[in-house]
This record gives sequence, C-alpha cells and structure tokens, in this order.
Amino acid sequence: MTTQRDLDMVHLRLILVSGKTQDFTFSPNDSATDIAKHVFDNWPAGWEEETVSSPSILRLIFQGRFLHGNVTLGALKLPPGRTTVMHLVARETLPEPNSHGQRNREKTTESNCCLLL
Repeated sequence: MTTQRDLDMVHLRLILVSGKTQDFTFSPNDSATDIAKHVFDNWPAGWEEETVSSPSILRLIFQGRFLHGNVTLGALKLPPGRTTVMHLVARETLPEPNSHGQRNREKTTESNCCLLL
C-alpha cells in the first residue's frame, strides 16, 4: 500500500561517469549536500571501483548544471513520486553560479561567421 509520505518522496536515479546507476529516495527538504552524504554513507555494492574519499567531493548534475550544496530537491520542483535522473561525479570544486564558461567571459569583437554563396 502506498502512503502519502511515499508519494511526497523524491526518487532519484543517480548515474556515474562509468554509466552505473543506483536508485535512491529522498525528502524534498534534502539538499545536494545531504544527498552526497547519504550516498557516500550508503555507497552501493556495485560501485566499488568508483569509491571516493569524502562526500564533500560528490557533485550532482541536473539538467546540465551542477547543484550547489544548499539547493533542495523541493526547490527544483521535481515531480514527487516519480524517478528523476541526475549525474553524480567526483569533483573538488564547482564552477561559479551562472558561469557560462571561459569562452563567454572573454568577449571579443571578432566574428566567427562565414558567408556561403
């Protein structure tokens, strides 16, 4: 029997760079930091080759963006009761929020267009 609490939970399928996946269930109030700690403390048996030294280097990527530590699942407006896919990577630092890469920061006046005749 499914309870209201089960329906309110957020189901995540985490994918490693290696392609291995594991499903986890979290509260909408859990932050990216909470998730990283939970995954580190409950490292799946099939992920031994990808073991990391600390939860502080685990990063979540959702829709192509790194989630900073204080972002909660509820803030992402993920559909409760459904499985959402995120990538989990080991990375020491995160890019600055709203950083669009080195290319966009160094704007130049040169054009990279070509004209086809």
